[in-house]
Amino acid sequence: MTRTFDRTIRDLLLKAGCTFVRHGKGSHDIWYSPISKRTFPVPQGMVSRHTANCVLKDAGLTEKL
Repeated sequence: MTRTFDRTIRDLLLKAGCTFVRHGKGSHDIWYSPISKRTFPVPQGMVSRHTANCVLKDAGLTEKL
């Protein structure tokens, strides 16, 4: 079974104060970060560590997986 980073990313975003905005088109959710003050897409079923780290960067977090 392939490991996905969905739960880890979601937990980190919630801990940082980010909020879920809405479901986007396809397999993406839209989140808002009070740190970066912008919305960003979060793909569902993330299997790439690189993609997960890009989501954290979009949220304004310096943490890496």
